[in-house]
Parts: sequence; C-alpha cells; structure tokens
Amino acid sequence: MIRVENLVRKFGPTVAVKGITFTVKDGEIYGLLGPNGSGKSTTMKILAGIIPPSEGEVTINGIDVSKNPLGVKMIVGYVPETPVLYESLTPVEFFNFIGSVRGIPEEALQERVETFIKAFGIERYLGEMIGSLSFGTRQKISLISSMLHDPEVLILDEAMNGLDPKSARILRELLLQFREEGRSVVFSTHVLALAETMCDRVGVIYNGELIAEGTPEELKEFAHEESLEDVFLKLTESQEEVVGIVQALREAL
Repeated sequence: MIRVENLVRKFGPTVAVKGITFTVKDGEIYGLLGPNGSGKSTTMKILAGIIPPSEGEVTINGIDVSKNPLGVKMIVGYVPETPVLYESLTPVEFFNFIGSVRGIPEEALQERVETFIKAFGIERYLGEMIGSLSFGTRQKISLISSMLHDPEVLILDEAMNGLDPKSARILRELLLQFREEGRSVVFSTHVLALAETMCDRVGVIYNGELIAEGTPEELKEFAHEESLEDVFLKLTESQEEVVGIVQALREAL
C-alpha cells in the first residue's frame, strides 16, 4: 500500500508538486499521468526514496519515505525516465553489482539474471560496455536491475520508452503478474491507450496538482469523452490547442 498525503516538493522558489494526495492499493496498477513538467517524475522520485519531500507524508508498505529512505529503497524497484547506469561496466558486471548492494544470495541472483536476460533478449550484449549500447537495450538493463531483488512495489517512469514490441509485451505481462501477486505498481506513460488498458486507476497531474483521479471508465464518464487520451487532453486544457494545430497542418500541407 502506498499512501501519499499532502505531498509538496519545492526547488528553491519553484513549487513542483503542490499538496497532492492519493493511495495505491495492494494488487493495483496505478497510472500517474501528466504532461512534461507537471511534477509527475518528481512525485515518482519521492515515492522511490530518491529525493525527499518538502512537506507532507509518503509511506510505502508502512515505511515513511522521509524517515527511512533506505528502507523504502529495499522494497521498491524503480526505473527512471532516463536509464541511470554505470556505463563502464558490462551488463553482467552491473547485475552482479546490484546483487551485492541489495544482498541477493548468489544462487538466486544468477537464476533471476538468467531468466530476465533470456526474457528481454539481451544475451548478445552481455560482454559489451553499457555505454556503447542502444537506448532500448539500456532501458532493458534498467528494468532488469529494478526487479532483481523481487520488490514489493514497482515505480516505473516511462518504462516502455525504447522497448521493442516483444519486450513491451513481456513487461506488460510482468506487471499483470505483479498485480496478481498483490504488489503495487505506479506506472507512467505518454501512451494513453496503454494506460487505459493496463491501469486499475489513474491520477492526472497538471501544474503540480492532482486534478482528477479514478478508473479509466470513471474518468471518461466524468469528462464525457470516449477515450482516456481525450480525457487527458480535455483536463489539461490541450484539446482545443491540438485541434487547432492539426487544422493548421492540414491547411499547410
């Protein structure tokens, strides 16, 4: 269970997150959606214990993020929007490093690494430096490293970016398995059709505020729209702008 109460995050005079409140239940995939600069990624970094909140309270399975960020990191798997990896290591060296930091028993680590390597199809890259690999391959390495310790909670910020269709499908199936096992997943994506099919509930952040929350069906009914994409554009005041841009492009082409 994730509980977020009146969360505020300031960067100097800038208030990136403005007192948002939401919960993510056990066995739930929660979509956190918002345009670039909305405070979405900042919120997810706080949930993962990467940065502290300025105000408010966040607890992950009963652990207070402010009081025990290390404890949160031990039970959370986090994938940032841009992979943060040791580029001078090979994937195998990096996975072994993650295993040692997290105290994963050697036998369990090797079994999990082998399973994930085959699932995401990165066998050919195991001896290469991470820095020389494509964005998509580095994204797969980031995903694998986030799940090696068998986390209770997954925080995935645009984790589908750069994935080929097969790997994206595998990740979707893994998230559904996490949900079936009663774990919590916070998942952000700009592919709103994916959020509509994957997420049990969705929260929409705009200018640092949570402006809407509910199941995809509830949000569509609330906004009188037929798709989550249209709901998002309407709530973030982008719908008329998009229509205008499309019309201008049609006239210019």
